[in-house]
Amino acid sequence: MDDVFKALADPNRRALLDRLNARNGQTLRELCAGLDMARQSVSKHLALLEEANLVSTVWRGREKLHYVNAEPINAIADRWINQYDKARVRALADLKTALETPVSKPEFVYTTYINTTPERLWQALTEPGFTKQYWGVEFESDWTKGARMTWTDPGGVISDPEQVVVESDPYTRLAYTWHTYTPEWAAGNGISDEDRARLAAEPRSTVTFQLHQQGPVVKLTVVHEGGPALMEAIGEGWPAIMSSLKSLLETGAVLPTA
Repeated sequence: MDDVFKALADPNRRALLDRLNARNGQTLRELCAGLDMARQSVSKHLALLEEANLVSTVWRGREKLHYVNAEPINAIADRWINQYDKARVRALADLKTALETPVSKPEFVYTTYINTTPERLWQALTEPGFTKQYWGVEFESDWTKGARMTWTDPGGVISDPEQVVVESDPYTRLAYTWHTYTPEWAAGNGISDEDRARLAAEPRSTVTFQLHQQGPVVKLTVVHEGGPALMEAIGEGWPAIMSSLKSLLETGAVLPTA
């Protein structure tokens, strides 16, 4: 928490977060444009924001893209937001909402740090007994590249030839295509026919999990690439899933659902 408040105390760093919140996924060069700061200064501020987990980075070829990360704001809100009257925390609540809303680039990026091992985290991402606890979804797959995936959730069993594992590097990187938007899935999850049609009209999306050991914790970054309808739908979903996953691995209990 101290790193987060320290990072937010500087107006230049808040300005960089504002620029990313307005248009996520920018390069260092793009962020420097129009700012009265030297490139080296911007780079140092971004490094501090990344250390505080307020910014996540993803490489696209030779470009390093920067994204606002909602996880620290979620943690602050979860710890204090209910202890004060709504008027005094409205600004924080608005920031939390803004950071959970994907904008601009068609991908959602979220980073959290979990006190666990890569092996245990991989198990939690792939074993149906784990995923059902914090996600409410069970997967059936052998988790090799190109392998089919079957999803089971409140809408029933979802099977499709295009639901496949895209990448599988155990304990380091896992990627797969998203499930099929069947009428049964929509009915079981309270999704309207209109919203299902909007989602189904977009190309199938891909979610990637990047695991990186950092001392006693694992840095987990989730990158979900898809169309605008999906980006709108998952803005609050992924933070909730990742928070519950973190709680399960660190405390043995998932977070209560609303």
